[in-house]
Amino acid sequence: MTTTTSFTARDAVFVQDFHTMSEFGATENGGVDRQAATIPDGEQRRWLTALLEERGFTVKFDRAGNQWGLYEAVPGAPFVVVGSHMDSQPTAGRYDGAYGVLAAAHAAFRLVERWKAGDPAPRFNLAVVNWFNEEGSRFKPSMMGSSVYTGKLDLNEALNTRDAAGVTVRDALDAIGCRGSFEGPQAAYCAEIHIEQGRSMEREGITIGLVSSNWAANKYEFVVHGEQAHTGSTVIEDRKDALLGASMLVVAARELADRFPGVLHTSVGQLNVYPNSPVVVPSRVNLLLDLRSADESVLVEADALLHARIAGIERAANVTVEQHHSHSWAVTPYQPEGVELAAKVAADLGLSNKEVMTLAGHDSTNMKDLVPTVMLFVPSVDGISHNEHEYTKDEDIVAGLAMLTEVVGRLCDGALEE
Repeated sequence: MTTTTSFTARDAVFVQDFHTMSEFGATENGGVDRQAATIPDGEQRRWLTALLEERGFTVKFDRAGNQWGLYEAVPGAPFVVVGSHMDSQPTAGRYDGAYGVLAAAHAAFRLVERWKAGDPAPRFNLAVVNWFNEEGSRFKPSMMGSSVYTGKLDLNEALNTRDAAGVTVRDALDAIGCRGSFEGPQAAYCAEIHIEQGRSMEREGITIGLVSSNWAANKYEFVVHGEQAHTGSTVIEDRKDALLGASMLVVAARELADRFPGVLHTSVGQLNVYPNSPVVVPSRVNLLLDLRSADESVLVEADALLHARIAGIERAANVTVEQHHSHSWAVTPYQPEGVELAAKVAADLGLSNKEVMTLAGHDSTNMKDLVPTVMLFVPSVDGISHNEHEYTKDEDIVAGLAMLTEVVGRLCDGALEE
């Protein structure tokens, strides 16, 4: 894939910083493991603090653990918020989220250099953000920090959330010194850049994705209740096998995806089996199941079909199924004026681009409900993500940085004010 962006000395510094950042929580197979508020997460946050402070940014942590790098060029003015997240899934890739935070920081550095060199002063200030717990692997729900910031999730509910070991978000943040008293800046606009986590852009030779909307999603936690029994001696027809019932839910979810090929994605990403002993029929299984589609009518139909299956699963496995709604979001567009602005920037830079939808949730999907938000993608090689082999070419992350810098610069200058 080729771009017209030249690879400069500043680009080389950015790429080197990316490699340095990727050392925090590095895994043997080239990925990272730095789940929210773990020791590696704390280490990378301290590194980012130093990087920002060296360039004259003031770093603060808010009450939900979001990390802010603030540059106030216009005293009292609101901020253009730019960033993503640095927490990861277990044994994850290096690019997901983290690229967007580092690109935000380097875009901000470049803009500040311009202003100091004599460019006209901006209308808005600049805030680099590292959102807390976007991934939701250690603490649920995902996108926790941006949900608190945008008022979608109560702060105390977030802080009292416990991980599998019983540790609260509050205690985990305190342990790494990342729970502050800052309320967060007043946002005027927002921008985020991310890897696509799909194959469409790479297949089509596109360098910049202009995200116009998100897919809708329904996420559930199901608890399947059975009864402990001996796996060897208990007669099959007497068993109340919670894992059997959970497995039927997993299969039901996949059958729904097959029923709506290409327009519905379903998954069960987590199973917790109790007592998880080789000689005990499980008495309880907790599982997380999600349904996603760009067509809300398909999502409604699939949701109804899923729930219609539950009674039959309870009878077949001799179990009961308890349901808790985790969270949902609808198909909602990003502001078209932001998409148009990004398209103009890509054209000015000579970068191939197209409008795309995001299948995954991102912190910007929360922010766009609060302020006009621009979401950008760069290609993912083979569409691999949430995997240690996740990869995006250096020329694409550099092109994305150039793109983000220009978009954020125009937002700071008030390009969307009219």
